[in-house]
Amino acid sequence: MLAKRLQNQHFDYTVVNASISGETTSGGKGRLGAALDKHKPRIAIIALGSNDGLRGLPIRVIRGNLMAMTETAQKSGASVLIVGQRLPPNYGDYAQQFHKVFSEVAKARKTAFVDFLLDGVAEHPELFQADNLHPVAAAQPRLLDNIWRGLAPLLK
Repeated sequence: MLAKRLQNQHFDYTVVNASISGETTSGGKGRLGAALDKHKPRIAIIALGSNDGLRGLPIRVIRGNLMAMTETAQKSGASVLIVGQRLPPNYGDYAQQFHKVFSEVAKARKTAFVDFLLDGVAEHPELFQADNLHPVAAAQPRLLDNIWRGLAPLLK
């Protein structure tokens, strides 16, 4: 959908989805260098962390991995868009700290930022699979719009 929108708006970009379902920020950090070398992107979208949060991994570890990935992408010449994630409220204080780490990293590394990938989706249970974690196909246009808000200013 992103590739189609870019094409329709006459932007000359190729979209590469280098994500792996279930991955943590540690896994992303480990794979990022090779992906950057292979694809040489002008823009890197970092939308990782939910699996870290659901597992209750330490915030300092998540922050360190996000900072390292962002720095690696920037050093490769890519502009970076960090996409914030949230956890269900039953995670208490941890959920607040978790959500905050994305904006902190974006600010520290001076990147583009989207506050919450599932904005406009999270409050609609019908837009989720039976696991109540993963959006269904009908949610994808909203997710694209959320990403687009942060991505559009980076496009040339």
